[in-house]
Amino acid sequence: MDVDETLRNCGQRMDKSVQYFQRELRGIRTGRATTALIDYIKVDYYGSPTELRELAAVSAPEPTVLLVKPFDPSAQSNIIKALETADLGLNPTPGGGTIRITVPPPSTERRKQLVAQVKKMTEDARVAIRSERRDANKHIDQLVKDKSTHLSEDGAKTAKGEVETLTKTHIEKIDEVCAKKAAEIEEA
Repeated sequence: MDVDETLRNCGQRMDKSVQYFQRELRGIRTGRATTALIDYIKVDYYGSPTELRELAAVSAPEPTVLLVKPFDPSAQSNIIKALETADLGLNPTPGGGTIRITVPPPSTERRKQLVAQVKKMTEDARVAIRSERRDANKHIDQLVKDKSTHLSEDGAKTAKGEVETLTKTHIEKIDEVCAKKAAEIEEA
């Protein structure tokens, strides 16, 4: 693997880390009903943990209401149990083959907890980006030691500079997403 491929792989892995972070943040409650809030909840379905979105149609017919319509009516009780144990502060109400969930606005204390949770997730995402930087720099060092690649010290220094630029860019993206989500939580 050459330097260009190392840089390309590093950038792709950093992009994936940012995308994962954004996906994780969708599950944080802001006071508005969004299907992403419960899509990834695991439901015990015939002994295997299955994501809710695979077992039911989830919609948000109103700004503060989620509607869950199980594909298999016999799974309704398991879905309710999973929603109650997910620790999202939601109270599912069964009725007529559907489950209705009213999303209450979070209290001031809960908002502070959610912002703290977002900041912790942000730091975890930064650590993932820095880890990718470390791996790329190690690989560049190995390329310098490997005489068959003909990578000079100056070439390695340039490549490490590019890795650092990628790192700063991706950490800035993560910080922007964090600030946006924190503002969304505080205003809701």
